[in-house]
Amino acid sequence: MAAMKMSTAVSLSLLLWLSIDLQTIPVSEAARILAVETIAGKSHWSFLSSVIRSLTDAGHTVTVFTPFPDGNRENYTEVDTSRDFPIKLNLDVMQAIQMFGEPFPLINNIATIARFYCDAINGNRELADVLASGARGRYDLLLIEPLGVDCVSHMADALGIPMIYTIPSPMITFIERQFTGHLSNPSSVPHMFANHAVPGTFVQRFTNAAMLTYSLVKTKYDQIVMRFTDPRPYDLAPTVSPSIIFQNSHYATESSRPLTPNVVYVGGIHLKPAKTIPKDILDFIEDSPHGVILFTLGSTMKVSSLPEHIEKALKEALADVPQRVLWKYEGEMKDKPKNVMTKKWFPQREILLHPKVKLFISHGGMSGVYEAVDAGVPVLGIPVFYDQPRNIEHLVLAGMAISMDLLSTSKEKLSNAISKLINDESYAKNAKIASIRFKDRPMTPQQSVVYWTEYVIRHKGAPHLKSHALNLTWYQYLLLDVMFVVLTFVFLVTFLVYKVLKCIRKLVFKNEKVKSN
Repeated sequence: MAAMKMSTAVSLSLLLWLSIDLQTIPVSEAARILAVETIAGKSHWSFLSSVIRSLTDAGHTVTVFTPFPDGNRENYTEVDTSRDFPIKLNLDVMQAIQMFGEPFPLINNIATIARFYCDAINGNRELADVLASGARGRYDLLLIEPLGVDCVSHMADALGIPMIYTIPSPMITFIERQFTGHLSNPSSVPHMFANHAVPGTFVQRFTNAAMLTYSLVKTKYDQIVMRFTDPRPYDLAPTVSPSIIFQNSHYATESSRPLTPNVVYVGGIHLKPAKTIPKDILDFIEDSPHGVILFTLGSTMKVSSLPEHIEKALKEALADVPQRVLWKYEGEMKDKPKNVMTKKWFPQREILLHPKVKLFISHGGMSGVYEAVDAGVPVLGIPVFYDQPRNIEHLVLAGMAISMDLLSTSKEKLSNAISKLINDESYAKNAKIASIRFKDRPMTPQQSVVYWTEYVIRHKGAPHLKSHALNLTWYQYLLLDVMFVVLTFVFLVTFLVYKVLKCIRKLVFKNEKVKSN
């Protein structure tokens, strides 16, 4: 009986303690978030909009400046910015390759392209009104995609709120130090524009280091020149570093590398539950006894702009396969093979999840990469520019893809690659392994976004997550000042030893001379 009374007393004490303690835990309130899409690319917006959707579904209120307005909804308000810059859709493939196909020409244009977008964003009248001094206290957080040069972080300073970056690609190598305080080691981490997944050879490490050095120096030099020759008000605005970086990456498709605590991988956040495939497409798939192949170069490239000889090689190679082919193609295709269906748009995710899909022919955009990995489908990569070669090479490293150069494509090369990917079971097996790894995570990307966003707000910007390296100058970070002191000390010691030995030598010779006399 005494034991029961004691147990009851302990239980009541515990309940009382819990009731008091729970009252001290702050209840999460709906945060007011300002979001800005800085690049008029559909894949960029797909990533940011998915992050925003996660936050609004969690009850937070978001106001977003976007060039892809889709209509307001509960907790979500859009400001249309499409008039400020052209939408990147249906680009000519060859023109894109000539301008951005090689890393160094692309690096040469980074500052110019970024300047264009910087002007567009900072010149938006509605956004300028929001950034006015009277807007302080209206928002709790800034959610924004960074550009190749920093011209947007001053917005967080103007509003007096923490900032989160969304990066829809791998880490932007040449501006990474401004984000995290650190540089990727080129001996083990590939540059964003590299054509390899891991710099495994001397040549790859050499070119990787050269590319990193050149991109750092070139972008900084271009920034300085522009500030003097064509200055903008935002050039001199105070900058801040992000509290958190949501990056469109995952360990299944990104080689292991050191990360600071505030870099959060949320690759695949754009993946939604599959919808119903339109009847004509579904019938085409299910009536194929040998399965189907999906071919697309994404939302940016206009496949119909391919050179005639390349398009002919693609048609001839695909006409010979036993599978049926779904080919994203603008307009009417001349001499279309009998086993090919063309459309301006296909429900890519839904199709890749269909069990009859045997192969995905893709340019290697991050959205398509994660849709293929999630579905466990082998990939024939035909990268065009930007981070696409690197993305495809990571799939090659995972054993689920083959990469091909678009300009050297021939019927024979395509036929051999398609046959190998479909008939060699190891590719499908490795694709399934990558899919299992991709799905095995402690929380969904959506949950990660909500948790870390609320964490930043709860902890007033979470400055403890930022590296001390952000406070160092470039020469301090590279330990050049330490090396200078060490080398100076070594020089002084060496010089002192030299002088002492010289004096000893003189004394010895002087004594020998005296003895001889």
